[in-house]
Amino acid sequence: METQKRLSKALAAAGVASRRACEELIFEGKVTVNGKIVVVPQTLVSWETDDIRVDEVPLRGEEKKYYFILNKPHGYICSNTRIGTKKLVIDLFRPVQARLFTVGRLDRDTTGLLIVTNDGHFSQKVIHPSANLTKEYVVKTAQEITDEHLKAISKGTYIEKSWIKPVRVSKVRKGTVKVVVKEGKKREVRLLVENAGLQILELSRIRIGGLHLGPIPEGTFREMTEQEKQVIFQ
Repeated sequence: METQKRLSKALAAAGVASRRACEELIFEGKVTVNGKIVVVPQTLVSWETDDIRVDEVPLRGEEKKYYFILNKPHGYICSNTRIGTKKLVIDLFRPVQARLFTVGRLDRDTTGLLIVTNDGHFSQKVIHPSANLTKEYVVKTAQEITDEHLKAISKGTYIEKSWIKPVRVSKVRKGTVKVVVKEGKKREVRLLVENAGLQILELSRIRIGGLHLGPIPEGTFREMTEQEKQVIFQ
């Protein structure tokens, strides 16, 4: 019996990107089914009978699913589109024969915990607001952190037309602070700290939900365990 599924779900299952990103590819006219551009994500397709392509590259169907924990190094970009000679996170995964992408993003100058996968459904589950996941960062600054700095960070700042406040802020040592956020706005932690009058030397994410980075050297990765794929939502 022929199995059909929505085009956006089929692309996500094939490891193209998260379902949301797959929908954007469809809206942009980059997906064809049997030679025709399709711009409706809900279009029903079948791997058995349809020729599905993204940017003219044919998809073979659902891939084996990979899930990795990466300690992202400084200077790498969370994108599958190369801009000039800039280094991409997925360059670190060249030995893996799969179409991988990052779950969410860290900016070029931020290091730390990043999930890399080819499972669009899992990615969507992690990044969707309904998951209600907090993210924890360690920030090292050029100045000694005072109570006034902590109060300013805790008060929040204006980001992307919204007033954003962290979930928790705590001083670790003289020039180090931990910041826990939930909103996920672009450069959120960096802006919270800089707008409090502090110069950032290092910024690293150490936790997503219940998943901790642990002792993984910067620039290296390992496969996630089944338990870790569950604990992230706890």
